Amino acid sequence: MNELMQSILQSLTQRFQTSASEFRGQNSLSVSAQHLLAVCQALRDEFGFDRLVSVTAVDYWPQEEPRFHVVYLFHSLRHNIRLTLRVPVASSQLALPSLETLYPNANWYEREVLDMFGVHFEHHSDLRRIIMPTDWVGHPLRKDYPLGYEEVRFSFNPEVEESKPHPDE
Repeated sequence: MNELMQSILQSLTQRFQTSASEFRGQNSLSVSAQHLLAVCQALRDEFGFDRLVSVTAVDYWPQEEPRFHVVYLFHSLRHNIRLTLRVPVASSQLALPSLETLYPNANWYEREVLDMFGVHFEHHSDLRRIIMPTDWVGHPLRKDYPLGYEEVRFSFNPEVEESKPHPDE
């Protein structure tokens, strides 16, 4: 970990009671939902993380609390460093503040997380489904989502079946 990233993580950990970790060169910061906006504003304004690369979620079902982690990936073009934020979200309160005012491209990412996982984002300008049809029931990337499938039907060609060797021959 370079010195700049160490100072960023140390500053954020002291100011917002976060916990930092590193795995295979990737730096990650666990942030509570109440500090999410303040941490993201500091990342953008003070530390130069001017690009929100991705927003996604992880479902830890059957674990109940916290069942979900919403994962944000930031990139600083000036310093060429990346930082991941993980925000635990309880299954009883699936809501986080929207980052759309800080990073306008969060609009579509947050809509995708709503659509696939059911996590709502407060004060979002257009929070509606983006991938699934509007009348779809449920959130397909949740681990408790029912798996639906069709039985595979085979049509057998009798000529091919006759030409195959059988073990009793």
